Amino acid sequence: MHLDLSELSQLAPIFRELFKGYHVSRRDPELYAQLSNFQDQYRTLFKALGFELVCDTRGFYYFVPDTATAQVNKTAQRLALFTFIIVEHLADQGRDPIAVLDGGSLGRDELPALLEKYRDLFVQAEVTTHEELEEKIMRRMTQLGFASEEPGIYRFLPPMHRFLDVCLSVQQDRDLAASLHSILPLPTPVLVDDDIDDEAALARAIADEQQEMDA
Repeated sequence: MHLDLSELSQLAPIFRELFKGYHVSRRDPELYAQLSNFQDQYRTLFKALGFELVCDTRGFYYFVPDTATAQVNKTAQRLALFTFIIVEHLADQGRDPIAVLDGGSLGRDELPALLEKYRDLFVQAEVTTHEELEEKIMRRMTQLGFASEEPGIYRFLPPMHRFLDVCLSVQQDRDLAASLHSILPLPTPVLVDDDIDDEAALARAIADEQQEMDA
């Protein structure tokens, strides 16, 4: 494919944002329009430079890290953990997690209670205070294009589907496991009285087995 770099007028800002992990969506009208209009050209150019440009059909672009060198960093771990927490929190309140995370919003005044409710999980992500929750998770979400900050709220953007997809996949796996457990004819374990001598118990088991074979 012949590349006319004069057409790629937003090449520098697009590359800069994607390279730092940002997700370009419709809230970035100039960059998003440029990527949409010249998607093949940008994909070809970035591939030649060693980067894979992904266009998610739900309306956002991002770079896939090189799987040979990419490592899961703390930011990704924190954002994934936060998404799991939000999904469970909203479900407990009777709110639809998908509706909220797909263009909906979360009030900043909800964060302190959220931190307290799931403190044990947040501690694992080295988030122990409201300030750390804002700094290490919410601010990073806005910097990477997963959310936008508006007066009193954080509004979730389409790239949140990357984490939401993982959450839904895990939940489906859990539901499947629970379903299989309920229908499979699993044997009921037999508890042996601790007072019974081990040798006597073994001898009885052998005798029972022999009796079944002779029947």
